[in-house]
Amino acid sequence: MSSGRCWSCIARAPENLKYRLPHNYSYSLIPFEQHALFSTTSQNFANPTPKSRPSKVPGGPPKRGEKTTFSRKKKKHTESKARPPAPGERKASRKRIVLSNTNALEVPDMQDFSTESIGNAKIQGQVVGIPGQVVDQLRAIEAFKTCQGWGFFRRPGMLVREETVSHGKLVQSMSDPQDTHTVRRIYVGERGSGKSTMLLQAMTMAFLQNWVVINFAEGQDLTIGHTEYGPLPGSSPPLYHQKTYTAALLSRLARANPILSTLQLSQPHPSFPIPLQSNISLDRLALLGASDPEIAHPVFLALWAELSAPSTPEHPRPKILLALDGIAHVMRNSAYMSTSFAPIHAHDLALVRFFTDHLSGAAPLPNGGMVLAATSESNHPNVLTLQFKLKQIEIAQDPESVAALPSPIQPFLTATGQEYNPIPQPQPLVRYDERVMQVLGGVRPEGGIEVQRLKGLSREEARGLMEYWARSGMMRREVSEGLVGEKWTVSGGGVVGELERGCVRMRV
Repeated sequence: MSSGRCWSCIARAPENLKYRLPHNYSYSLIPFEQHALFSTTSQNFANPTPKSRPSKVPGGPPKRGEKTTFSRKKKKHTESKARPPAPGERKASRKRIVLSNTNALEVPDMQDFSTESIGNAKIQGQVVGIPGQVVDQLRAIEAFKTCQGWGFFRRPGMLVREETVSHGKLVQSMSDPQDTHTVRRIYVGERGSGKSTMLLQAMTMAFLQNWVVINFAEGQDLTIGHTEYGPLPGSSPPLYHQKTYTAALLSRLARANPILSTLQLSQPHPSFPIPLQSNISLDRLALLGASDPEIAHPVFLALWAELSAPSTPEHPRPKILLALDGIAHVMRNSAYMSTSFAPIHAHDLALVRFFTDHLSGAAPLPNGGMVLAATSESNHPNVLTLQFKLKQIEIAQDPESVAALPSPIQPFLTATGQEYNPIPQPQPLVRYDERVMQVLGGVRPEGGIEVQRLKGLSREEARGLMEYWARSGMMRREVSEGLVGEKWTVSGGGVVGELERGCVRMRV
């Protein structure tokens, strides 16, 4: 049967026929079998690409007639199942002192620091152990610091350096009960030079000599506004007492000084708020104020009146050591405010006034003793008056000291025949704190304040300290002359803090 289409019809086919025919269509009269392609959907019949809608940016202008609401998506609050820390637990963990490391090796021939060791130059450069009873006393008085690395070793020990020997000789010279001499000294030095450790060594010697030690562990605790305070009744000019801090101070004083249990009242106290037993011991008197902050300040005054009374055969009185670390915090305005909302100067606080009066010599120690203070380079405010006076006193003691740097006008004064005074003088355009100037006194008064600068260790002292670290297992290297010279030089000439950081704390 012939086809119904002719060649002419096919030749006159419309142009769009090729779009409706498969691409492999051949113009043939022979029928063929069609097969489906990979995709039977034509691209022309696909849905058009949707138009992108403009994103609603927060803060952009809304469309006309459209209300915009911005709502923050609430996050799911997941409650922790852990037990929350108790009140004061974080502070106790931050201030915890670890004095023993059971993993450290024990140094077998390490001798204890005793009364015979005080001022002994033969043990200079050696590390000696602190007796166990003295360790408990130092812990009670808060003489240890968290940054001193006591937890690296098996037991607490200290290096006998040159300054330790000189201080020990001074303590030995004051052993006579008839000697009522008072030493007033401030330790200065760069960061890590051992100022706080020097205070600890002075307290160790005082405990071994049966002195009474009163320690203000941190000067900033008295002035940064973290304790209760109030006006002291009957004080003119007005003073402010801190009853909670005073109660804690009395508690530490009673626990750290067992000699108070052998001392009794020697005089009546008619102005005391509660009746007192006539033969009460001084440690019970201190615990009485520690248990009740409301009477803590009168108890402290009564206790100090007993300790500073003249020593008699019936009522002997020991020598006293007053110590304060971070003296710059008590030489400026405190964080407390008066009733007129004016800052209270630190010297208007009763406990700070008590220490500064004994430091300046306005209040003497009748039975003799020491008043020691130390600066802090890692935590200190910028007190220009204190820095000026310390430098002035130090240069006056030793004109060739580190603080006495050459002046640029010295050659001119020498050439013109004028006298050169290395002691710095107050600048006319600098505002100094007159109260601090009065406490630190003149340039070099008789029996006034001394300034001692702690320098780096000598090579022999550095070697003895490194040998102790190696024997404790904290430094796994052979201590040779080359290693000692290297570490001594890198630590800035034997700065003990930098030496410990490079030998004990640093790990490769």
